Amino acid sequence: MPAMRARPVPAARTAAANTRDDMTVINSSNARSGPSRPRLAAVSLTVVALLLAACQPTAPATSSAGVSSPSVAGSAPAGSAPAGSPAAEGQLSVFGAFATEIEEPWDGVIHAALTKEQEAGRITYEFTDAIGYAGDMERVLTEIAERNQPDIIFGDAFGNEEAVRRVAALYPDIAFVFGSGGGPAEPNVSVFDNWIHEPAYLAGMLSGGLTKSNVIGVVGGYPVPEVNRITNAYIAGAQKVNPDVEAKVTFLSSWFNPAAAKEAALAHIDAGADVLYAERFGVIEAAAESDLLAVGNMSDQQDLAPENVITSVTWNMKPTVEYVIDQVMAGAYTAQDLKDFSMMAKGGAELAEINADVAGGIPEELVTQVEEAEAQIRSGALRVDINEAQPAGAVVNEPES
Repeated sequence: MPAMRARPVPAARTAAANTRDDMTVINSSNARSGPSRPRLAAVSLTVVALLLAACQPTAPATSSAGVSSPSVAGSAPAGSAPAGSPAAEGQLSVFGAFATEIEEPWDGVIHAALTKEQEAGRITYEFTDAIGYAGDMERVLTEIAERNQPDIIFGDAFGNEEAVRRVAALYPDIAFVFGSGGGPAEPNVSVFDNWIHEPAYLAGMLSGGLTKSNVIGVVGGYPVPEVNRITNAYIAGAQKVNPDVEAKVTFLSSWFNPAAAKEAALAHIDAGADVLYAERFGVIEAAAESDLLAVGNMSDQQDLAPENVITSVTWNMKPTVEYVIDQVMAGAYTAQDLKDFSMMAKGGAELAEINADVAGGIPEELVTQVEEAEAQIRSGALRVDINEAQPAGAVVNEPES
């Protein structure tokens, strides 16, 4: 197995990621809720309830997914199996185990793809988020495997690599499909990552063509390979159309700290940047307040600031999720590196619609130049370099204590 590149462990979690002492399922058609399979202990029962259960049918779980701390939630739209009921014939049971909050774009993209599969009726789906990096992942995954016994567990192993792989080895009949810096492990661990350097390059072309100060800014999480490659691709795209572009880069040493991201963005603005790449959440707010342009990340973030977001570098987990579900349904699942499904060729990475309505507009000739480059990428005529080195001159903030 290749050496794993673990996502660094934050020294402290943000206020939004405080540990929660119990896991709550809200059972409504549009709230965070989800089914649990009847063969499992889905709720904490008192001794009296256990004795009663021996004499009468088990009631559907309505207050817990059966996993203790942090909180759990699922999404059960109309038409899906209610909590505590078996999956319908042809459906798979899927659980999401996320280290960060769902609001954090990286895990949010995975969650969105799984939610769509649930809405399509192919799976039942529950999830737990904000597991963190302090040692809870192994316990939470073990409880999920024992009590929920899903067919598939999707999640984010960065910062929890060893824990995920230890648990997966104990449950070879469950497909573990995790974002990871390592390789797949037989028989059941498949890995993926976001390979969005191609649309990042295109977004850089737009930024390089729109900057008036010739200074652009990037605010990222950590200087790890996955963030370095999209940052370097973004800068390369900007300098392709404008060789005079200078890039200011800051890494927060946090995956989710909107306040710190905004502060770093404002520092770039003070240094002359007039276009910002929001690799982390919080940057777009700074751009909007300063009447400057920004590029969103992971999902289309135009709605956050319609007059400021020129486009977004988007990751689409739908191809990966669909492929894994198809494989498990067919009884053909094997441990794989799913990298290709997160690239433009298979629809896993896209440049969101270019927003011509931003303040100042976007020249048609620049749009045409970007569209031509995109077509070349898709045809294979243009290959965007994968450069995973830390960008030159980048500032790396000290982790919060």
